[in-house]
Amino acid sequence: MGAGGPVYRWEFEKRGKPVTVSISGPLIFNDVELTLRAASDGMGLAFALEEQVAERITRGELLRVLEDWCPPFDGFFLYYPSRRQQPAALRALVDALRV
Repeated sequence: MGAGGPVYRWEFEKRGKPVTVSISGPLIFNDVELTLRAASDGMGLAFALEEQVAERITRGELLRVLEDWCPPFDGFFLYYPSRRQQPAALRALVDALRV
């Protein structure tokens, strides 16, 4: 367990069967850039979105592992109240995310 609570468990899936893995180790980051730098330096594995690692994979800094256990990411979903009387800030956020 980390100082702020339990560490997020890694979620995988293969042929429709989900698997959750608890992780531990001497280095656990909650910052994507630090995580990817540590993985690039050979300190362990990183669990990241494709878009976060694509350039490093192309440059050969990182290798993809467990690819057959990682289903495609369909994207984020945003749930919000009725369309009536939406605050302008929420409307702007929804419009920006649709692009």
